[in-house]
Amino acid sequence: SGVSWNESQHCRLLWPEQLQLCRRHLEVMPSIVRAARRTQELCQQSFADMRWNCSSIRRAPSFGPDLLTGTREAAFVHALSAAAVAQGIARSCASGELPLCSCGPGPSEPPAPGSRWGGCGDNLSHGLQLGAAFTDGSARAGPGSTPGLRAVNRHNAAAGRAVLSDSLDTRCKCHGVSGSCSVKTCWKGLPDLGEIASDLKSRYLAALKVTHRLVGPRKQLIPKEGDARPVTEMDLVYLINSPDYCTPNPQLGSLGTQDRPCNRSSVGSDSCDLLCCGRGYNTYTEEVQERCHCRYRWCCSVVCRRCRRSLERHVCK
Repeated sequence: SGVSWNESQHCRLLWPEQLQLCRRHLEVMPSIVRAARRTQELCQQSFADMRWNCSSIRRAPSFGPDLLTGTREAAFVHALSAAAVAQGIARSCASGELPLCSCGPGPSEPPAPGSRWGGCGDNLSHGLQLGAAFTDGSARAGPGSTPGLRAVNRHNAAAGRAVLSDSLDTRCKCHGVSGSCSVKTCWKGLPDLGEIASDLKSRYLAALKVTHRLVGPRKQLIPKEGDARPVTEMDLVYLINSPDYCTPNPQLGSLGTQDRPCNRSSVGSDSCDLLCCGRGYNTYTEEVQERCHCRYRWCCSVVCRRCRRSLERHVCK
């Protein structure tokens, strides 16, 4: 993202469907690269304490079966990356980074009493439009992918953008004598992407298994289980059940959990019982150095001692 994109050097690295967009909008590519890096970072943070910890996302664009076969995990990554690209473009418009767009349009509804619309809101509409054109160009799952898999990928990308759109909120800045806030200037802004990742993590846990089937004149994604609720635009959906990710299996995209650190006192997904899949764990004692007995010295520094203490570490067998 720190370099100027070059049509011949960089655009040709993308999917064919994205190539034309890249050539027409070279100026937006640094925003998309930053969005991809933020997606990698947040995915790994969101799943750090689970058996599938999103470490495979570092292999992009050479993904493994866990992200290429219509799993829950692929649903989360498609949704988050689509939201990240749209948000990145929307904010780049508002910051003046992109020459073809600027602040988002002012809200149509009247402001709250004591407030006025102003400032520079995130340009969500431009972010959604250009973001969809780019991410939907990569929604295909590679050679040999099925129409059902492509439909699932497109749906999850659209769900990520829908969650982002729903998060657009009013932000205000106070004006007045001595901070009295007699007048507030307000605009519409998007939250940090971490909030969107947290929302999508909840939707990942409640994702619906679907099938791609002919309903009337066209094929649609419908729940695999007959008594399940209908699919909505903000649901994440998947085609196949994920492996338990307990043991290494390259054919399924499972790296296993051996040597992963676990929390012996936890009852959540990072507990040694769940993370180690019943195989047990090894305990190690590690000595660490820390700053301690700190005191303020006039003027103007803080002086600390160095203390040693022992920590217990637990690692899955």
